[in-house]
Amino acid sequence: MKRIGSIPYARLIIPALLFLAVACAPAGADDARRPAAAGTHTPPDGQAVFRLYCVTCHGADGRLGMNGAKDLSKSALTLEERVALITQGKGLMTPFGELLSPEEIRAVAEYSLTFK
Repeated sequence: MKRIGSIPYARLIIPALLFLAVACAPAGADDARRPAAAGTHTPPDGQAVFRLYCVTCHGADGRLGMNGAKDLSKSALTLEERVALITQGKGLMTPFGELLSPEEIRAVAEYSLTFK
């Protein structure tokens, strides 16, 4: 194992990489997953969740088409079909059923209808 002085190289690199991973996370990335305060229920913001998870491939207007993503402005899928697709994924699309709550998935599906 390489050493810098008396410290093993890996003992310096691993904490540095962890720091960078946390520091480079998008601002508010935890907000979409943070539970609401007890006694209050705020419905999820479909646009905010879309911007956090979907913009990379679908683009801000739903037309980007990166990594095989479909143009959402031309999609004929119903709301329920969109919910199922977001939940289960398809092709290169991540299945979000374990990452997002059912309410967040429905909010994103509803928001995606605004691109039509």
